[in-house]
Amino acid sequence: MRYDRTVHVKSDFATTVTAVREALAEQGFGILTEIDVAATLKARLGHDMEDYLILGACNPPLAHRALEIDRTIGLLLPCNVVVRAEGDGTAVQALDPGTMTAVTGIEALRPVAEAATRRLDEALNALTQQHA
Repeated sequence: MRYDRTVHVKSDFATTVTAVREALAEQGFGILTEIDVAATLKARLGHDMEDYLILGACNPPLAHRALEIDRTIGLLLPCNVVVRAEGDGTAVQALDPGTMTAVTGIEALRPVAEAATRRLDEALNALTQQHA
């Protein structure tokens, strides 16, 4: 089972990070956290890797709806968006919101997952149209 929604763009990492923030904001997602994985691994382990950033994105109304259905769903909320350098471009990945329903089997989560999927897909599509 695929659990990601991924697009590849030809723009550089820094440009893509800015575009991802804007595309997510247009769909009602705010960035709550940011983890620079490459810098963390370099500082803690001395390991060099490609630029790799995890953005903790949240759409509060959708998160609230899901949490009202199942308080444990916070473990599966589609919050992480990964932006990583890949070859001569950048990959942008988000957790497929349908994973919430697939893993839990809670059908009441399906409308929330579908709404989140539409919003994430709009954001990802905007990236590919701008930076193809």
